[in-house]
Amino acid sequence: MNDSIARTGARRPALLFIFITVVLDMLALGMIIPVLPTLIVDFVGGDTGRAAQIIGVFGAVWALMQFLFSPVLGALSDRFGRRRVILLSNLGLGLDYVLMALAPSLGWLFVGRLISGITAASFGTASAYIADVTAPEKRAGAYGLLGAAFGLGFVLGPAFGGLSGAVDPRLPFWIAGGLSLLNACYGLFVLPESLAPQHRSPRFSWKRANPMGAFKLLRSQPQLLGLAFTNFVSTLAHVVLSSTFVLYAAFRYGWDQRAIGLTLAGVGVCSAIVQGGLVRPVVARIGERRALILGLLAGAAGFAIFGFAENGAVFLLGIPVMALWGFTGPSLQGLMTRRIGASQQGQLQGAGSSLNGIAQMIGPPLYSSTFAWFINPLRSLHLPGAPFLLAGGLLVVALMMSWQTSMMD
Repeated sequence: MNDSIARTGARRPALLFIFITVVLDMLALGMIIPVLPTLIVDFVGGDTGRAAQIIGVFGAVWALMQFLFSPVLGALSDRFGRRRVILLSNLGLGLDYVLMALAPSLGWLFVGRLISGITAASFGTASAYIADVTAPEKRAGAYGLLGAAFGLGFVLGPAFGGLSGAVDPRLPFWIAGGLSLLNACYGLFVLPESLAPQHRSPRFSWKRANPMGAFKLLRSQPQLLGLAFTNFVSTLAHVVLSSTFVLYAAFRYGWDQRAIGLTLAGVGVCSAIVQGGLVRPVVARIGERRALILGLLAGAAGFAIFGFAENGAVFLLGIPVMALWGFTGPSLQGLMTRRIGASQQGQLQGAGSSLNGIAQMIGPPLYSSTFAWFINPLRSLHLPGAPFLLAGGLLVVALMMSWQTSMMD
């Protein structure tokens, strides 16, 4: 743990700031979800079909920016410290939302979305900050709180965005920008540097900062590569919820927007309870590896319930089971951060975020095409839940990989 933080006694407000940063980042991103399509439809003259294509392009570009720039921010934080990168990312994100609020054309809105993908890549740096200031045996619990912050922002963001967007579609962008800028100002006063000079990388290298260079770190240890692959497959499975759930729930159960929104809120609340309240004591009791296995088993079981559920009531029963999947991410982070030194934590998180970006690019077309294929009336097999069953199968693959990785130690 960084000696400077221990001496100043600033660890608690620093961790609180990181928690708030993640909440506000996810809140801001979530607020945009309900209103961005509306703005795009307006810019294309009400052509819904063209708007849908543009929304797909926007999503792919955002994920591509995450893939390209997460290693850059991670390497910069290893060289110059976490504080500067986090605060500059908050400042850039705030200014970017102001740009999108003022965007006079679709082109400017696209530029804003592109910049958002770059500045939002600071989540990996926040994870590296946690690794700097938390003892290895307590990192899984700290990452659980980070996951709870992620879930809290996911729950509140779309709700606030929908309410404020009903007043003016551009209002959520102004609110999101204001929150990010206020957070940057707050961090100037309460956020100490977590990475001491003697622990920093001696120089910034583009070989480490590009995605391929960052992946070399993962390949440096078989166990680290296995854990990274597990994390990638788990992330790819998770994409099914954002890419397919709304269509699936409306098609199979006839749910309206209110029912879908309440269900998503329930998913977020259950996830926050598990990651914020259960990860720390469970990992302390059974260890990170067993918690990882438990999380993957629960996730696969939850997806099986979702995929086979004949009615909405059975689907809802799968939500608390699925929530236990929340043990996986913090346990993986804890195991991976143990295997490298302080000067490589940013590079590790950047590489992980790049892999997540790949998953976010692959997942939507994979699950949407699977869903379309299995609901086609011309097919002999009618299985609307196929995307969830596919995601569950991916978690079984991740489970086998994590089990094999554990046998290497």
